[in-house]
Amino acid sequence: MNKELNGKKIAVIGLGVSNISVIPYLLGHNLAKLSVFDTRVNPPFVEQLPRGIDLRLGELSFEVLKDYDMLVVSPGLSINKGAILQARKHGVQVVGDIELFAKEVKGKVIGITGSNGKSTVTALVGYMAYKAGLNVEVGANFGNSVFDILDDSVDLYVLELSSFELETTSSLYLDAAVILNVSEDHLDRYDGSLDLYSQAKARIFKNCKYRICNRDDVRTFYQGQCCDLNFGLDDKNYGLIHEDDTVYLAKNGKKVFDTSKLLIQGTHNYLNALAAMALCDCVGISEEAQIKGLVSFNGLAHRCQMIKKIKGISFINDSKATNVASTEAAICGLKDSYKKGIILLAGGLGKGQDFTPLKKYLGKEVSFMFCFGKDGKELHELNQDKSALVLNLRQALNEAYKIAKEGQVILLSPACASFDQFKGYEERGRVFVSLVNCLEG
Repeated sequence: MNKELNGKKIAVIGLGVSNISVIPYLLGHNLAKLSVFDTRVNPPFVEQLPRGIDLRLGELSFEVLKDYDMLVVSPGLSINKGAILQARKHGVQVVGDIELFAKEVKGKVIGITGSNGKSTVTALVGYMAYKAGLNVEVGANFGNSVFDILDDSVDLYVLELSSFELETTSSLYLDAAVILNVSEDHLDRYDGSLDLYSQAKARIFKNCKYRICNRDDVRTFYQGQCCDLNFGLDDKNYGLIHEDDTVYLAKNGKKVFDTSKLLIQGTHNYLNALAAMALCDCVGISEEAQIKGLVSFNGLAHRCQMIKKIKGISFINDSKATNVASTEAAICGLKDSYKKGIILLAGGLGKGQDFTPLKKYLGKEVSFMFCFGKDGKELHELNQDKSALVLNLRQALNEAYKIAKEGQVILLSPACASFDQFKGYEERGRVFVSLVNCLEG
């Protein structure tokens, strides 16, 4: 029980998955007042609110918020704009569910952030911990909200932490943490500044016993220096050893695991596995358990997920690739397996990104690209000879299948958010899988 909350006036801002689970926790304290705000006229989870709770819908007002002691803000809302920012400047404390969780948690905690791969690493570390026989819970930005998994019997929490969640977190102690990579994403939230986005990610290292960075990405370093524990493409620390046609996961130059035995393929997934191994070592999970996890972990849906082969053509669903760097990672990770070429399906909402980094792959690793969605035209303009603009995902797949040859892969890795034509990347991925299955008919 957090005695600091007793007697306070608290406003919960935003009825999302995380905040709906915070409300029962807050009601367990002797609060002076608890109110729930949402800017939407018909927000989700209203039916789950306790009867009689003070619910206020519509535009947020500084004149109202300034009278509260604390705002518990949903990660989907910026704390640097509008009435919330004004309330912060006025001295109102602004936190998120992770900060409240930090006051209560008793088990060990691992934190994972990065622009790409964090869900895969979170799931893999949780799986390795399970193989080690630990009572492990996985949550935060991936899986369950933290107040749905909080329990004194838990040995280890594995938390995926977004930059949005880290903005409102200041006292969470982590037994180990990693920043996997930092690349352009959510720049609409950070006024177009990659530095501001990177600074939000760096908050994960604030109260941390073991810090792990990507030695090939300086934006993941701690205070400008590569961390003592790090992973990367060479054979140093946690790295890769190449022997003939075999690539091994390695620790300090010692071969640990043959990557051909992994069910998740691509160089980006080798790096994800190395990061997971480093985190597990920090909390005492045995190498034996790590290897058991690596052998049988089959990855996550919509993340470089092999659907099937039709007439020697592979189809891969990477709908989770909602930014350019993630699509680059997929291309680089798959290029050696598909030397006859990748046919890329890309497009959607670009979120203000610069698509130029994809240009160098067109006509090389990517033999052709079909572009769709709101910002499909921008992608097409990268190389009009090696791309085509189509109406939607269905047409993109059908046109790709017409030109695909045996040994090639048709890769859905959109480099964009999906909300122009879909409810989310999950729906986009499910539609793609369904369309692929229809091709055989």
